[in-house]
Amino acid sequence: MKLRRRSSEPAKGAPRWMVTFSDLVTLILVFFILLFSMSQIDMIKFKAMSESFRDRQLLDFYPAIIPNEYPADMEENTGEGKEQGDSLDQLLMEIQAFLDQNGLEDVIAANRTERGVVLVLQEQVLFESGEASLIEGSFPFLDKVGTVLSSMPNLVKVEGHTDNRPIKTYRYPSNWELSAARASTVIRYLTENHNLESRRFIAVGYGETRPAVPNSGPENWEKNRRVEIIISDPKYDENSLINN
Repeated sequence: MKLRRRSSEPAKGAPRWMVTFSDLVTLILVFFILLFSMSQIDMIKFKAMSESFRDRQLLDFYPAIIPNEYPADMEENTGEGKEQGDSLDQLLMEIQAFLDQNGLEDVIAANRTERGVVLVLQEQVLFESGEASLIEGSFPFLDKVGTVLSSMPNLVKVEGHTDNRPIKTYRYPSNWELSAARASTVIRYLTENHNLESRRFIAVGYGETRPAVPNSGPENWEKNRRVEIIISDPKYDENSLINN
């Protein structure tokens, strides 16, 4: 008996090529959607930028409700700094003239540095050896310093320095105490006799840690035993004044 061949049933679903085609179309559609969204973002950014420029012009044209004080302050501070800088130059000239008139150039030096006006007073101008009480001969120069300081608001740092030879007394167990006491004594004289505000002053005792010259003999020991008065430049950082 001859068997009949059964006809093949058609495959269910869409043809394979159509699936591939639809995926390709979907990808192209997503690509164009992304391009469109990116163009919209750029347009938004462009509009925002243009709005900001337009607002800036309006703000520049109309005065602000709250005045901007910073530029004025900066100009004022700049002018004040220049004025104080000129005052320092004038102070230096006065001090140098005083030193010349009184023959003190060998024991007192006056210099202008980035810190301000630096006055270097050797020990014999102010104190007896190993002591921190002012001698009467120091009063005229300190009075001159106090007079010029009373006409200016600058901060003042007073440093005490010694040589490297040790000291050990009941009052001054080491050079630290002696140098600090000498700096404090100078400040106390200036504030009490010239009505200067104590908050303008900084007292520091360095002992023998910052010699001006090597401690190699009597002549250099004498140079290292000194008090330095730094009348600060307003442009110099106050923290640097404290740390230096």
